[in-house]
Amino acid sequence: MANNNVVVTISADTMGNGAEELGKILIKSFIYSLTELPKPPKSVLFFNGGALLTTEGANTIDDLKTLESKGTEILTCGTCINYYGLQDKLTVGAVTNMYEISTRMASADNVINI
Repeated sequence: MANNNVVVTISADTMGNGAEELGKILIKSFIYSLTELPKPPKSVLFFNGGALLTTEGANTIDDLKTLESKGTEILTCGTCINYYGLQDKLTVGAVTNMYEISTRMASADNVINI
């Protein structure tokens, strides 16, 4: 990666299609792998089911906090937090809106959609 303007979007609490249990293992592994990159992404944006990964009880919280400590913005869709009834359960990052999510995606040099 020549630049640091990489944005990752995560729209589910699993990765890929198929076995749900495997998908949960894969998404945890993917998020961990982001912490090991020489240049972590500028932002990781969570929406829809991905919002579950930034809230209380998710097994991804420690890795997301590590990313955040390395300068990555962790942003979760507020509409999604409200939809899932998780208003007081956000554990890492900040709440954002779809306008900000689309703005960050549009201004990124690279967007990785999961």
